[in-house]
Amino acid sequence: MLRLPRATSREEESALYDDGYEEDDGAVKSQLQTLMYPDKSELPSDFEMPIWDHLEELRERVMAGALAAGIAVLTCFAFSKDLVVFLEAPVAEQGVRFLQLSPGEFFFTTLKVGGYSGILLSAPTVLYEIIAYIVPGLTKSERRFLAPVVFGSSILFYIGLAFSYEILTPAALTFFVSYADGAVESLWSIDQYFEFVLTLMLSTGLSFQIPVIQVMLGQLGIVSSQAMFSQWRFVVVGATVIAAVLTPSTDPFTQTLLAAPLIGLYMGGAGVVSLIENSRDKDQYA
Repeated sequence: MLRLPRATSREEESALYDDGYEEDDGAVKSQLQTLMYPDKSELPSDFEMPIWDHLEELRERVMAGALAAGIAVLTCFAFSKDLVVFLEAPVAEQGVRFLQLSPGEFFFTTLKVGGYSGILLSAPTVLYEIIAYIVPGLTKSERRFLAPVVFGSSILFYIGLAFSYEILTPAALTFFVSYADGAVESLWSIDQYFEFVLTLMLSTGLSFQIPVIQVMLGQLGIVSSQAMFSQWRFVVVGATVIAAVLTPSTDPFTQTLLAAPLIGLYMGGAGVVSLIENSRDKDQYA
């Protein structure tokens, strides 16, 4: 039977790299080279699986993730009206009325709300299935690095959703209602309203992943913390542009509410990279 350990190819690449690596020249592996050509001591040697077992495990984990997502979507759809009321809360006390402008519009809106909510609810299970499949093929250092990245990414994403719901969305909607006050009555399409709210929440959650990307780049040695801090002027301009693109509204107040946290997250990410670099230097000189 053909036996294919998950780390076989990396072992061969590491051996080839070590053969051509000259210690006498005083060269030191970069973090990226260490990732591509890990030391043999870092490779898992206690795990072996035939290729057909790999495919069978992949099929089982895909089915488990899809089943979890399906159950979550159906559950959220069963409570879709409660979710609609929950998402209407940011403007519920401002006299805004929601209309169904076409037959079946509210039904398809509840499908959309249930689908998005179910996917978000099942995301931890799907993420677990993905991690459980790839972890046996990772090196020891990669396993130590993976857990904080995945945990931090998940926490930041849900913090972004909460920030959007509690602060960003009410501020944007209040601006629109106040601007129209005295001129027109606020009668909003239920479908367009939820498209606005869900797009804003999702884009905010994704934009909160900036520190995770910084930590990954710093861990690989591609960008240093000093380089990140030195580009703060470009970061301010870039955060403003990103906020203008991600926010569905065009008012500068809402864009500023998103740009300010992005700048803070970038600086915080650079600070974390600096701590990682200091810790790495201490380990090298220890």
